[in-house]
Amino acid sequence: MTNTTLDGPLSDSRPAPRLPDLALRETAEAIFRNTFAIALFLLAWELAPRLDLINRTFLPPFSEVVVKGWEFALSGKLWPQIWVSLQRAFGGFGLGVIIAVPLGLLLGYFRKLDAYLNPLLQLLRQTNPVSLFPAFILFFGIGYLTNVAIIFWVVVWPILLSTVTGVQQADPALVKYARSVGLKPFALFRKVILPSALPSIITGMRLAATYSFLMLVVSEMVGASSGLGYLIVNAQYLMSIHLLYVGVIVLALLGIAANWALVALERRLTGWKQDFRA
Repeated sequence: MTNTTLDGPLSDSRPAPRLPDLALRETAEAIFRNTFAIALFLLAWELAPRLDLINRTFLPPFSEVVVKGWEFALSGKLWPQIWVSLQRAFGGFGLGVIIAVPLGLLLGYFRKLDAYLNPLLQLLRQTNPVSLFPAFILFFGIGYLTNVAIIFWVVVWPILLSTVTGVQQADPALVKYARSVGLKPFALFRKVILPSALPSIITGMRLAATYSFLMLVVSEMVGASSGLGYLIVNAQYLMSIHLLYVGVIVLALLGIAANWALVALERRLTGWKQDFRA
C-alpha cells in the first residue's frame, strides 16, 4: 500500500545534498576534467620508454625527468636560469602591452588614423621575426636588449590586432544609446567602448604570452649564455637528455602560469560578461 498524506503520496524522503557536499563534488569533478587528459599523457610518457616502445635514450621516463629536475633545482642551478628567462619574457611582453594597447585603442577609435597607418602596420606584421634577429644583434648587441626586442616584435601584433578588433566590434546600439543620453566622447570611450574591448584585449594578451615564451627559446638559443633556452641547447650538446626535458617542462609550466594569470585578470575586469555556453 502506498503511504499517503492529505496532500497525496509521500515524496522521496531522502535528504537533498548539502551545499558543502555539492560544492566538494563539483570541485572534484572540475579537477578530474582538468587533469584527466594530462594524467593519461604523463602515464604514456612514463610507460612508453619502460616498455621499449620508445628509445629511452631520447625520451627518458617522466619520473626520471622529474627526479633530475628536482636535483638540479636543489643544487641552485635551475632558479637563476628561470629568473633570467622571466626577465626577458616579461620585458618584451610588458613593452608590447604598453605600446600595442594604446595604439590599438587609437586605431580602433579613429577611423582615419587606422586608414593611414594600417598598410604600414600590415607590412611590418608580415616580417618574419627570425629574419630580423641579425638586425637586432647589430643594433643592440648580444644580450638582454636583443632578447627583449625580438620578443616584443612577436607579441606586439596579436595584442594590437585584438585591441583594434575589440574597439571596432563594440555594440553599435549601445554606442548610439550612450550618445543619445549625452555622453561626451571621452566618457563614451571610457564607459562603453573600453569595457566592450577588454575581452578581446585580454585574448590578444594571452596569445602574446604564449608567443613570448616560444620566441624566448629561439632568442636564448642564439644570442644568450643563460636562460632556459640556453639550458636546453647546452643540454642537447652535452647529451644531457633529462636536463633538456626539464627545461621544456619548466617553460610549459611558465606558459600555463601566465595564461592562468591573464584568465584571472579577465574574470576580474569583465565580471559583467555572462557565459552563454551550456
